[in-house]
Amino acid sequence: MSGRQMRAEEAEIHPEWGPFGVPLFDGPEAQSLARVGVIDIGSNSVRMVIFDGAARSPAYFFNEKILCGLGMGFSETGRLHPEGKERALAALRRFARLAEAAEVSPLLAVATAAVRDAQDGLAFREQVRAETGLAIRVIDGAEEARLSAQGVLLGWPGAAGLICDIGGSSMELAELQGSGKVGHRATSDLGPLKLLGMKADKKSLRTHIKAEVATLATGFAEGTERLFLVGGSWRAIARIDMERRGYPLKVLHEYRMTPRGILETLKYIAETDINELRGRTGTSAERMRLVPMAAEVLRALVRKLQPREIAVSSYGIREGLLYEQMSDALKARDPLIEAARHSEAQLSRMPGFGRKLYHFVEPLFPRAKHDKKRLIRAACLLHDVSWRAHPDYRAEVCFDNATRANLGGMTHAERVYLGLALLHRYKSSRVGTGFNAELLTLLPADQVREAEILGRAMRFGAMFAVTNLADHGALSFRPKRRELILRLHTDAARDLFGEVALARFNALAAAMDVTPIIAKAG
Repeated sequence: MSGRQMRAEEAEIHPEWGPFGVPLFDGPEAQSLARVGVIDIGSNSVRMVIFDGAARSPAYFFNEKILCGLGMGFSETGRLHPEGKERALAALRRFARLAEAAEVSPLLAVATAAVRDAQDGLAFREQVRAETGLAIRVIDGAEEARLSAQGVLLGWPGAAGLICDIGGSSMELAELQGSGKVGHRATSDLGPLKLLGMKADKKSLRTHIKAEVATLATGFAEGTERLFLVGGSWRAIARIDMERRGYPLKVLHEYRMTPRGILETLKYIAETDINELRGRTGTSAERMRLVPMAAEVLRALVRKLQPREIAVSSYGIREGLLYEQMSDALKARDPLIEAARHSEAQLSRMPGFGRKLYHFVEPLFPRAKHDKKRLIRAACLLHDVSWRAHPDYRAEVCFDNATRANLGGMTHAERVYLGLALLHRYKSSRVGTGFNAELLTLLPADQVREAEILGRAMRFGAMFAVTNLADHGALSFRPKRRELILRLHTDAARDLFGEVALARFNALAAAMDVTPIIAKAG
């Protein structure tokens, strides 16, 4: 057998390995991204994120934000806010020390509208370099739009539509062409911090915003399928939308809204005391101060662009910089599957077993299409990563990890599906697990049942044989005859198929409402 053939076979045996038999997370491409730091110096906030671990799906080793307000008062002075500069310098000195201690390489620092446009922006950058050693890269509006779009692509490979990134002093639009490419881009001065500094009454301000949105939208198609919202002010509005609707899953990434629904929320914001909204959503005072102005901008934007759906992305410039460091091969990978593989490799008792479990349970879902199969695959990869949790809370921990984890590539309904499957991997019933039944409203009843079946199938397969499942048995499903068949391949399989295995196999058949059949070897 040639070396190339051996590497190909090894890669087939080990799904976490790359195409040349090198473990994905030990390969040079992933190692170069093992600990990447990004400092984002915006008009309102200064944040450092250190990405670590899963190369294709962002793992946040460190994440800290200071609302410095560098762009406050810019409209009147044309200069960075004095107190904001002091706070930003203190934050950057801290970040530089932390990055050095964490052995971060590379450490990328970018600045957007406030530093870009301020008269003293260059002097500020030179002061930062002298005090911290950080070389700040100032990006223009078009580049800011491109990086934000790449951040969206990190979580939504192949996404199509428009992204809108709002900062303190500017707002950008970019086209996602559906092929991993970023198309037309445009920038404007519609940041809420800058708008607050304008000397204008409410009517004049609305007229100005409407005119600026119309100019910004030139070159972009109206009626886009999806508008992706990036930025802290948009996320604050989305939290208010969740609160108004009584939405049960408090995860902002991939949160979906309709144009009619968001316009109702914007009206609700205008009619409700800001301090009351702040208390109900846990939003900081600094952020909430910008929300009414951002709401005016979003109203004009939605009316002009007329998107069919609006989605929130927690990924933006920082994640876009990480995405830019990746090779095309890494970009092409599924972020959900890569994150699940990484978790299995780091946390499970038997790394590599998830793939075998997937092939064992796959026959139970003969009609599953690609999107469903990737969820089933992710569930199998994650089925054992919470084994160290206390047995009384393991099912609950599994559900919480799946629904609240910082994962890309999943809708909220898919999060609930994955969480339910993993819950039922460890427990037959949801009673006593702390499960929030309201979450089931996000998933059709047939999908709730299917997730439970997947969980019971994993529960059976994981304990039937802890290593080579395919050597011992195989499942098959006859939908028309309503039969679930377990074929035991060897005499050893008969010994493995004890009382507990039988009980779990029968429980799986009961969940499927089919007749259990055991076909023994010989």
